[in-house]
Amino acid sequence: MAKEAGTKALQDAGITYDKIEQACVGYVYGDSTCGQRALYQLGLTGIPVYNVNNNCATGSTALVMAKQLVEGGIADCVLALGFEKMSSGSLKATYHDRTNPLDQHVKVLAETYGITHGPIAAQMFGDAGREHMEKYGTKPEHFAKIAWKNHKHSTNNPYSQFQDEYTLEQINNSPMMSDPLTKLQCCPTSDGSAAAVIASEDFVLKHNLQGQAVEVLAMDMCTDLPSVFDEKSCIKMVGYDMSKKAADKVFATAGLRREDVDVVELHDCFSCNELITYEALGLCEPGKGGEMVDRGDNTYGGKYVINPSGGLISKGHPLGATGLAQCAELCWQLRGIASKRQVPRARVGLQHNIGLGGAVVVALYRHGFPQLQGRQIQAVPASASDETDFKCAPVFQEIRRNLDKDGASWVKKIKGIFVFKVKGANGEGIWMVDAKNGNGSVAFGAPAKGDVTIIIADEDLLKLMTGSLNPQEAFFQGKLKLQGNMGLAMKLKDLQPKGGSDVSSAGTGGPKVQPKVEPVSGFKSAAVFEEIKKALEKDGANLVNKIKGVFCFKVKGADGKEGIWIVDAKNGSGSVTFGGPANGDVTLNMNDEDLLSLMTGKLNPQQAFFQGKLKIQGNMGLAMKLKDIQPKGAGSKL
Repeated sequence: MAKEAGTKALQDAGITYDKIEQACVGYVYGDSTCGQRALYQLGLTGIPVYNVNNNCATGSTALVMAKQLVEGGIADCVLALGFEKMSSGSLKATYHDRTNPLDQHVKVLAETYGITHGPIAAQMFGDAGREHMEKYGTKPEHFAKIAWKNHKHSTNNPYSQFQDEYTLEQINNSPMMSDPLTKLQCCPTSDGSAAAVIASEDFVLKHNLQGQAVEVLAMDMCTDLPSVFDEKSCIKMVGYDMSKKAADKVFATAGLRREDVDVVELHDCFSCNELITYEALGLCEPGKGGEMVDRGDNTYGGKYVINPSGGLISKGHPLGATGLAQCAELCWQLRGIASKRQVPRARVGLQHNIGLGGAVVVALYRHGFPQLQGRQIQAVPASASDETDFKCAPVFQEIRRNLDKDGASWVKKIKGIFVFKVKGANGEGIWMVDAKNGNGSVAFGAPAKGDVTIIIADEDLLKLMTGSLNPQEAFFQGKLKLQGNMGLAMKLKDLQPKGGSDVSSAGTGGPKVQPKVEPVSGFKSAAVFEEIKKALEKDGANLVNKIKGVFCFKVKGADGKEGIWIVDAKNGSGSVTFGGPANGDVTLNMNDEDLLSLMTGKLNPQQAFFQGKLKIQGNMGLAMKLKDIQPKGAGSKL
């Protein structure tokens, strides 16, 4: 494992092992000089090797040491490596003939909530969660939602130990480890490795590495304070105060505010600790962690994206590697190469890694040379030479005219930059529509950098922008690919040429206008269920075979009255009934207008979920099949 991580780090940096002047190697379980034995696989160059053991903060401690060696001028290039091969089961003491380093921490546990027979670490963090609930009114559901989020994030991380998505029900119903923590809210026993190359700016410039160089803006390490043992608080016993002290120091050193952070990798060994750490790092006010979870300010579409990797809960927690794995994830995010889990326009990354006993490392990162970001990693596709080669060119001419006429209003309304990568008969064309700066602009052949990138074929873009191709249908059919800010992508309709334009799609005669849906039985969304009913009558057996589930829709009308629809896509040829009872495999709670927007493709499901417009109970996997019952294009009356 160490050989793989070390080799990949060197390849990523574009250097050979003989350029490494010193190495800091972290592991918790292993004999002395394991660091040397691991590195000997990379080469025998005689360099100093420092072995590090600092409990769960071991990997980041190696990173701190490597940074100090470079910052102090002792070396220009240092390798930080962490690995772990763990024993099965929960963490437990190795030695029984000497004082345990956590004896004072365990004493706090005994004097507050008492000691039970569960894993001791789960008791410590679980009781910190209980204390938070008693003090601030936090609910067990808040901790479960954090675990749900992290498991969901990990489905896009090929390096994650687990890549399974779970429903809130599955998380809540998994075995109880230490109230309120269930098994799926706890990090697993893990084997793994990670590595980072730490270099001076002179070394980076000399080896032409500016394209992938991520700068450590500030990094601080703290240990326990008197409050850990004096205040009889499990929240403080698991590291709140040292995390707060380290965070305050790095933000002051970097001259940044919490609001400047885009992406966070923090130590979610247990879901309770993630919530507590929001407050310790200053991402929200003390006691407001539960509200932060409810707002979705910890995931895509919210204020911060926290643990896009899946965190320790799902990515895994090989003790010696964890801090360096966090560093790797933040580097990938800040370079813009994190694939499906990429946080849009990530500029500043925050790291938090804690070890009981105690040690915490907090760090802030950003790209060292943003103007050269990805220069050596990502090739920017060249644009075709002539704008007139594309059928969709009139769309952009019309957008130009609109910006010339009223650009300031458009910029105020949209506040974003769109990049269109359009595949034509003779190559690719790239347009950049800037509806963010000044009075806006449209440029052809521009660099492919924007808040959201839209990848589509020439003819399909023309149809999309003239209303003859539904955006959501295009997305699910693979005709439309989106990268970046999904919320901004939803504003694409604001760029579409309106009625009086000269733009038209072949056979349409101009922009298509959706007919207004009249309320039926007091609900505008009733028309949606009529369409679903028709689809089931036409091809119910196939839909049932594909979906295999019963949806319950609880719809709140404008007058406050609730309507309940059951869509049975599980039995026979399926059916749609109104009036309940409210029994199904998954229940979707939504207001009437939003449901109509969702089912006609105007409202993105994930955006609706994180904004609180869509609430889901039950089988989340089935909820993901909602698109299969959405009324489709041509035959739909919607």
